Amino acid sequence: MAEEANSKVLEGRKLEWAENSPAALQAHKDHNGPIVRTRFPPEPNGYLHIGHAKSMNMNFSLAFEKLGVPIENRRTIFRYDDTNPEAESEEYIDSLQRDLTWLGWEPERTTYSSDNFQQLYEFAVILIKKGLAYVCDMSKQEVEVQRELAMKRANARNKGLDPDEVAPIPSRDILPGRNRDTCVERNLKLFENMRLGMYEEGQYTLRLKMDFESSNPNMYDLVAYRIKYTRHPHAGDGWCMYPSYDWTHGICDSLEHIDYSICTLEFETRREPYYWILWALDLYKPKVYEMSRLNIEYTVLSKRRLIKLVDSKYVRGWDDPRMPTISGLRRRGYTKEILNSFCNDVGATRAMNVVEMEKLFQTARLNLSATSRRAMAALDPIRVIITNYAEELEKKVATDGGGGATAFTYQVQNSPTDESLGSHTVTLTDVIYIDSTDFRLEDNSMYYGLAPNKAVGLKYFGGNLVCDEVVSTNGEGKVTELKCHLDTSENRAKPKSWITWVPNNGIRCEVRVYGHLFVVPEPTDRWEEELNDKSEVVYPHAIVDPSVKEYVDVKHVNKWHSNPALQFERVGYFVVDVDTTFDSETGQGALVFNRTVSLKEETFKKELTPEEIAKIEARKAKNKADLEAKEAKMKISVKDLFRLAPEYKGMYSQFNEDGIPTHMADGSEVSKSAMKKLAKDQKKHEKALASWAKSNR
Repeated sequence: MAEEANSKVLEGRKLEWAENSPAALQAHKDHNGPIVRTRFPPEPNGYLHIGHAKSMNMNFSLAFEKLGVPIENRRTIFRYDDTNPEAESEEYIDSLQRDLTWLGWEPERTTYSSDNFQQLYEFAVILIKKGLAYVCDMSKQEVEVQRELAMKRANARNKGLDPDEVAPIPSRDILPGRNRDTCVERNLKLFENMRLGMYEEGQYTLRLKMDFESSNPNMYDLVAYRIKYTRHPHAGDGWCMYPSYDWTHGICDSLEHIDYSICTLEFETRREPYYWILWALDLYKPKVYEMSRLNIEYTVLSKRRLIKLVDSKYVRGWDDPRMPTISGLRRRGYTKEILNSFCNDVGATRAMNVVEMEKLFQTARLNLSATSRRAMAALDPIRVIITNYAEELEKKVATDGGGGATAFTYQVQNSPTDESLGSHTVTLTDVIYIDSTDFRLEDNSMYYGLAPNKAVGLKYFGGNLVCDEVVSTNGEGKVTELKCHLDTSENRAKPKSWITWVPNNGIRCEVRVYGHLFVVPEPTDRWEEELNDKSEVVYPHAIVDPSVKEYVDVKHVNKWHSNPALQFERVGYFVVDVDTTFDSETGQGALVFNRTVSLKEETFKKELTPEEIAKIEARKAKNKADLEAKEAKMKISVKDLFRLAPEYKGMYSQFNEDGIPTHMADGSEVSKSAMKKLAKDQKKHEKALASWAKSNR
């Protein structure tokens, strides 16, 4: 039983209606025994998102950890809270089940609120007979006026004012309402007619007779039933009126013997109606606990906004890799281990906060670094012709002693940290491809990549690649082809960087690089204007190492599973997209990758102007000259300081036995005060020499 666990860690605001009778507690204990039960009850009116992942983590795991419940006594029900057929569909119902399963959660059983429609109807009849529910014909506008008036009167009472003076009631037809005190027989008859479909939508509702003097507007006679002539995707055509969320979810919690009903803080004000309904029906009352919802930077989790993103074609669909949906995150390459680990780290508290997106990114990097196979790729490739390939290959054959080497082929581990992931070979061909980010037409000291007449290291090759000629550019002036040569000489320059490359037989592919969906960390009410038009950057002519050929075959791709993932060396982590049709046997079909996350946190630096670069270069040159001058000065002895140091050279013609000048270059004597000052300068040089010698031992 929950009461036997450490139940105080999940305690919420206490209410008099929330107390269970001894008989109800005993009946619940007899039913559950040692079991502690929670539930995960999403509405099937959209796809699950990362906020739901946090809720699943809480209801299937973290809540039990907090309570100290043994694993064998943990139970969680997966319930479709399907009370609004207009917004629900078979597509959503199917996606919820698949996402839950993919994340690895195993419910005790799967239920539907709609399976209780008959029982919910009978409970409504009971409250009508008790005089606690009535059929109302007030319009939506009239109800809004009624609720606003009740709220003004409650605020007046809270301030110690007379509500009849601050907010007088113009008519009892408005407050408490013309239908509230009608007889039981009338309400039973109208409610039965609602069930039989004898009225128009919106003509009548069933409302609960709660408390118009409460400070909580959720106690202002909530609607329990409304008429909707819509087929239900699970229950079918049997009903033309449907229960509301407030009427349904507490009753279902009680019927399913839930111990802890866990929701987010925006439902805290619904605690009163939750318990009032169970009190009025004399049903068992679960404990209710509210936690903060997940808020994460650069995205939105409002279902209304997510639907707008999809319907307005801002994204490719519910599973677009920029979406915070489970399907979108899976398509982007986030695994269940990444999402569950992230949710564990975020935890569940009542404190409201916004989680940095970088926290999710870093969780992904830590996981993918240990599990991803490595490969080289060029997103925006430049073709490189190696002009001395044949000569270098001959040298290699000779060096290997004629051992049969016919190509520059290297064995490479699929993972530098996990030998169990195996290895693959890479072959340097006479034509290779490098990424455009590794080449610049204009070199500078802050750039370590390839440039005309400059050498870089080639990864795995062991020698240098030197750029000799820019062969061609495209219409936009971008370099598309280079001529280079290999340098394996013993006295070759040590490169400052080693670039990756792809051989001539690499696989052509499309790479989609994803960034933040919004340009601001916390989107406002003008969120559509804050969308990032660079959130998806497509590289249609990318190329990847052919060693991944079988690994990325379409037969391994499934929208409901985690697809093959790779680390493109020096670029980031990528996953095969569901748009892929590539057949490894024929080499035909499209190969598409999505970037999951960069290798490290991206920092966006301002592009420097030529003038700014010139200033930086000048400052570096001055610093270098100053260092060289200091090194030269440290080679001058104390006695020769005034003879050889550049700042004194040629100033003096005679010196005493200690090396202190006695006469100027023109033969005039140096004054005693000047000699005293020069002696101090000589002493400083002596100390500088000692310090230099100590630091360079």
